[in-house]
Amino acid sequence: MPKLTTPAGIELAYEVQGDGPPVVMIMGLGAQLVLWPQELVDAIAAAGFRTIRFDNRDIGQSAWFDHLGVPNNPKLLARRLAGLSVDAPYNLSAMASDTIGLLDTLGIARAHLIGASLGGMIAQTVAIEHPQRVASLTSIMSSAGNLAAFAVHPRALKQMLGKPPTNREEYVERIVTLFRGHAGTHPYDAVRMAELAGLQYDRGYHPQGFARQFAAILGSGSRVERLKTVAAPTLVMHGTHDPLVPISAGRLVAASIPGATFVPIDGMGHELPRPIWPQVTAAVTAHMEKAGRAA
Repeated sequence: MPKLTTPAGIELAYEVQGDGPPVVMIMGLGAQLVLWPQELVDAIAAAGFRTIRFDNRDIGQSAWFDHLGVPNNPKLLARRLAGLSVDAPYNLSAMASDTIGLLDTLGIARAHLIGASLGGMIAQTVAIEHPQRVASLTSIMSSAGNLAAFAVHPRALKQMLGKPPTNREEYVERIVTLFRGHAGTHPYDAVRMAELAGLQYDRGYHPQGFARQFAAILGSGSRVERLKTVAAPTLVMHGTHDPLVPISAGRLVAASIPGATFVPIDGMGHELPRPIWPQVTAAVTAHMEKAGRAA
């Protein structure tokens, strides 16, 4: 897996596929680049785009920030829900700067951004803070960081914030169970998820990084007002059966960004199941092609 070091000194593991206009694909909380379905990446590359995936900071094979300590996320969540300030080891602006550093190091002036869940939050932040670098924005199963976005089912919270697994077998079982709970109405592929979980564990299991990434979400506040400044052509996609980030959160993202298009995906939960890959590919590639023509 190739790695680069950004101008800020952050080492990022990344993978490039295809030729054409660059599209940076940003994954979610604790999720490595391998969690993007390979078939989906293949389809986007086949449509004439250069896909760039990377492990976010603190996860997988990118730089780990253990020197910043492990946050007490239950306490931070309680403060966030109470409307109090949250002191996180780093915030989404820092993670957005990593994306810009990736582009700088690869010599890319502007790119299309596709972000899922936490990746959508990072992509939104890039579009807010670095508008000149964004050719288009696609936010999938994400939120605007407002308080209502943290109304997560208690069982899901317990799974996310509970004691981390201590070995590979426990980790695979945890991930398979977690994603089964996040699934919508489409058939859940537990075998595929177990394979991906094992791959993630082998590439770089890092629960402390997961904790700091979650704290970054809590410490970054609401983006609702700032999203009103986004000028990039924007597509927002969200599953109708998302139990982790409700579809209302996606609708709010779309409503906050001038001219954004909202596409509900019937039956999708907080996941990217095989049956929806053609729909996602068609919508995303059409959106990026239209944005490219407009530019």
